[in-house]
Amino acid sequence: MDAAARGHWFETLADHMGPAYLRYSFTKGTGKEIDTLVDRLGIEPGIRILDVGCGPGRHANELGRRGFEVHGIDISRTFLDLAARDAPPGVTYERRDARDLPFTTEFDLVISVCQGAFGLADGPAAGPRPDPDLDILAGMARAVRPGGTVVFTAFNAYLQVANLHPGNDFDATRGVHRETTEIRGPDGSPTTTDLWTTCFTPRELRLMCSRVGLEVRSIDAVEPGRWHPRPPDVDTPEFLVIATGSI
Repeated sequence: MDAAARGHWFETLADHMGPAYLRYSFTKGTGKEIDTLVDRLGIEPGIRILDVGCGPGRHANELGRRGFEVHGIDISRTFLDLAARDAPPGVTYERRDARDLPFTTEFDLVISVCQGAFGLADGPAAGPRPDPDLDILAGMARAVRPGGTVVFTAFNAYLQVANLHPGNDFDATRGVHRETTEIRGPDGSPTTTDLWTTCFTPRELRLMCSRVGLEVRSIDAVEPGRWHPRPPDVDTPEFLVIATGSI
């Protein structure tokens, strides 16, 4: 049985939401996010990009519409079908488990943004793995060519701990936040589900990158639609990490 066949709690969530996922406000800044990414990295069409945890393809397809060659992977077949439906030329999709990436120095840029994969691998999805998010990051580091770029976002542990809501909990040993929330399907039908998200500090992100052979270029405080450089803080929901692969 391959890694993807083992399943992940996110698949049930994605199956229920389907295209309704793209109605959430945090998905509306895709164009601005890609604008900032292209500008900050100075990338141009002709490079190969891997989108790890691509979901319904909003970043991969936006990059494809700008002439980039993109390969997206995700655990959810439902989201991959949505992504492929709107895929422009040069964008391909494949169902894979981000914890077991098979690629080696095949891409100029590897991304995992808006908690596409990195940060969603713990909780009941972890199984016997001591650090599944490190497995994802190591696979991303292997996938990028020497001197290429890895970009990923991570939840801000400072903000999460300071704003823990009643009924939710935080595993201080693993840094995993469990949130009970309501999600809606395409017809508006609600269901209650648990989300497990791993949260990080900038220091931890630097140490993880160093361990897998990535050199951190910057860590910024970001939020959906606003990826401009800002120093890490305790008030912004995410960190954006830009790192360089081993030369």
